[in-house]
Amino acid sequence: MTPKQAVGRPPHNRKLGLCGVSLTKARLPRDDIKAADEARNEIERLIIDSGYLDGAPFHWVTIAIRYGLTNEQEPHYQRINRKYGDLPLAIEVDTHEMLGASFEALKRVYRRATLIALIHAGHRYQRPVHTLEAELQSMLPST
Repeated sequence: MTPKQAVGRPPHNRKLGLCGVSLTKARLPRDDIKAADEARNEIERLIIDSGYLDGAPFHWVTIAIRYGLTNEQEPHYQRINRKYGDLPLAIEVDTHEMLGASFEALKRVYRRATLIALIHAGHRYQRPVHTLEAELQSMLPST
């Protein structure tokens, strides 16, 4: 039996990476990158403060936001990257919610998708997700 291969470290100090992949021909609003950047920074702070990565088998998480036609409720997983130490996830968001949206609405789309993906992965890898779940719950409209 061979020992587990050590997981590499990222070439930076980020704990969360977001990228976007278009599945449609729709043109996203001009502020989409800025909104994604702000959402990432806010959620990255939650990850650090909650201890999400403490003792995890990965050093950071990358999430590919797929601009499609549906809002997925669970992410797609890839293997933990042994070279860079990240857990690659992907989740689809409904592009219709982004077309003509305000900056705050765009940020909300990124935050919701990112939190959903991180919470799902947190349950899979036994990570503390209470802070992330509370943040997601606070985004939901109260009834």
